[in-house]
Order: sequence, then structure tokens, then C-alpha cells
Amino acid sequence: MTKILLLRHGHVEGIKPERFRGRADLALTERGRAEAQAVAGRVASGWRPRHVYTSPARRCIATAAAVAAACGLEPRVLDDLNDIDYGAWQSRSYDEVRAAEPELFAAWMTTPHLVGFPGGESLPDVVARTARALRFILARHAEETVVAVSHDSANRALLMQLLDQPLAAYWRLTQDPCCINEIDIVGGTIRVLRINETHHLAGIAGA
Repeated sequence: MTKILLLRHGHVEGIKPERFRGRADLALTERGRAEAQAVAGRVASGWRPRHVYTSPARRCIATAAAVAAACGLEPRVLDDLNDIDYGAWQSRSYDEVRAAEPELFAAWMTTPHLVGFPGGESLPDVVARTARALRFILARHAEETVVAVSHDSANRALLMQLLDQPLAAYWRLTQDPCCINEIDIVGGTIRVLRINETHHLAGIAGA
């Protein structure tokens, strides 16, 4: 059995009010650093991971470093765990995009699987990347527990595949900062044991 602990990075600027963060290389905020330490403690106390993989984004690397340190491991970058590329929408606020491109913004909110970001990716592109990351992990780490630190959009894309849900279900999933998703894969059988667990963040201001 391969167990995957799929985490989202800690808090960064641009979550509220919302911006299209994507490939912007944001640092963790003070709150985000506290969340990373909390999720690191939760992982170290609850499981015995053998490997930690991370998106190349700085916010994920910092979160993965905290987890790896707590578990006595070294994190490794896996590019396919990167966030969605929003192209021309990168770093713009939801309000700005809603005003400038109301039809395309509305489509992203209602039919996300049909939207391609100008100069960027589409949700099917992210699904293909995260599927590649999953195959990479499964091919190398049978019978091991692996931590993967990624992003809201990438995590949703991966979870939809594991749950056999259509891409139209994108907005039905929630991925809070430093949440834990636990997935067991045995042969062709997939069991999603927890989604968006965040009780380890209790007591952190704003969490």
C-alpha cells in the first residue's frame, strides 16, 4: 500500500481578498509559518513518512521544509505539483478580473472545466500534470508513506481524479491552508480517508 498525505501550503497574502496567485512566488506569512509548523507536528505524530515532495513554489517549499524537518527527511521538488498557470490573470484580484472580463470570469465560476486562461493553462492541463505527479510517486514508492505539498487548485485536480468526480465538481471541494488529505492506494483500489483536515490548526490566529 502507498499512502499519500496531500497537503496545501500555509497562508500567504492574496487568499482574502482573493487574487489569482498561481505561479506568483509568494512567501508564507507569519500565520502561514505557524500553520506549517502545526501541520508538520501533526504529520510527524500521526504517520511515518519516508519521502516529502513539494511544488517548486516558495510557499510550498517552506511548508515542506517544516514537515521534512519534523520527520527527519529532506524535501524534493516535483515540478508537476506546481500551481495552475493563470497567464494574463496572474496576480490580479477577483474584482479586477470580474470587471475586465465578466463573461470569462463567470465561466470560471460556473464551468471551470471549460475555461482556458489567456496565456496560461486550463483545468484539464492541471489534471494531466497532477496525474503525472501521482504516477511518479506510485512508480517509486510502493508500500511507503509519502507527503506531497501542493496548492489549492492542484490538490482539487488530484482529488477529483482520486474520487472519480467530473472536473465540473471543482468548486465543490475545499482546500484550506495546511490542510491534510489522506489517500491509500493498494493495487487498483483507491481509498480517500480524509479531505481538508485542519483541526491541527486550532489556536492559530486567523486559522
